[in-house]
Amino acid sequence: MEQLGAVPGAAEKQRALRKMKLVALGFLVGATVIFGFAWAWEANGGPAWVGYVRAAAEAGMVGALADWFAVTALFRHPLGIRIPHTAIIPTRKNVLGDSLGEFVGVNFLSEQVVRERLARVDVTKRLGEWLGHEENAERVTSELATVVRGMVTVLRDEDVQAVFEQAVTKRIMSVPWGPPLGKLMERVLADGTHRQLVDLLCDRSYDWVKENHDKFVSMVSERAPSWSPKFVDSIVADRIYGEVMTFAWALKTDPNHPMRQAIDRFLIGFAADMQHDPEMMDRAERVKHQVLEHREVQNVIGSAWANVKRLLLDAAEDPSSELRKRVREGLISLGKRLTGEDALRGKVDNWVQDAAAYVVLNYRDEITTLITDTIDRWDAQETSRKIELQVGRDLQFIRINGTVVGALAGLAIHTIAHLFT
Repeated sequence: MEQLGAVPGAAEKQRALRKMKLVALGFLVGATVIFGFAWAWEANGGPAWVGYVRAAAEAGMVGALADWFAVTALFRHPLGIRIPHTAIIPTRKNVLGDSLGEFVGVNFLSEQVVRERLARVDVTKRLGEWLGHEENAERVTSELATVVRGMVTVLRDEDVQAVFEQAVTKRIMSVPWGPPLGKLMERVLADGTHRQLVDLLCDRSYDWVKENHDKFVSMVSERAPSWSPKFVDSIVADRIYGEVMTFAWALKTDPNHPMRQAIDRFLIGFAADMQHDPEMMDRAERVKHQVLEHREVQNVIGSAWANVKRLLLDAAEDPSSELRKRVREGLISLGKRLTGEDALRGKVDNWVQDAAAYVVLNYRDEITTLITDTIDRWDAQETSRKIELQVGRDLQFIRINGTVVGALAGLAIHTIAHLFT
């Protein structure tokens, strides 16, 4: 049998219970003493009113004994005698646990009760007001950071890395590159964004030609016939260099240069081929496999988790990190929105109620089973003792009231009996 946990303030409650038992016993003893004196006085010719006192004391004794029996029978067999239907809590603990579980399930874990309670509590508004304070948002952020650190630390790097590699590689491999890249190129070309790249290439080409006159001369000299005079080679090289410079300058400065238009036509055609030409699409797939199977690319994919893990841990550890700052600001903003936007608050309230209702409808039996199974594992005698320690002091008032009410009832009965005789 499972032992119950320690009851907070058990020693103080034990003293209070013992005190109330003595008080209740004092009422019984008092009624007994009064009955004894009254009975003896009445038997020796006492006045008539002594009979009323005796009747009241006698009924008070009966009431006190009856209620003592009733209270004691809840927790143990009175005087150790195994009278049927006594020691109710220790002998019927499991039945009481089942009844308690059923009571909780019917009266507390019904969909209607849960929805009405959540509607009255106004959880979302309270949550919004609480999150709206910066110190509370910081507290939630710190707790989230602790959770992130715990999760990242518990996860095995090799397992996460294997899943990450499998997920990334499989996902990329399953998607054809041609059509998506072709559509992307079409959008870029339609917006004219590519012209900035073309401008950069033209500028760099002009700058390269301008800075490499000697290379032109060297190239012409190397390819000229051996019988050609050097000054002729130099003139030819200068001529070629001048023509190239003129072409490069025109290409750089003229947005409508035929070469630029030819580049646009090539790119437009290339984008269309990427989407519709089977041969071009097949080439794009071969390039994709070559890229993904390259050792350096595999190393980058393999080390991705290590980098993500390091970034997460650093951001979670540092209270001033951008991640924690954004989370904190987001929580504060969410709190203000939940407080000020009725539509959002109503939507979240519905989500909360639906979620709670789902839990109640689908897991009510599991929740009540937790109650019944827990009570089943408790030691019967220990359970009885703990419950008596919790409520026994209040139950002693039943004995006191039984003595008083019994005395009044006895007095009333004795009085009525004398009135009709």
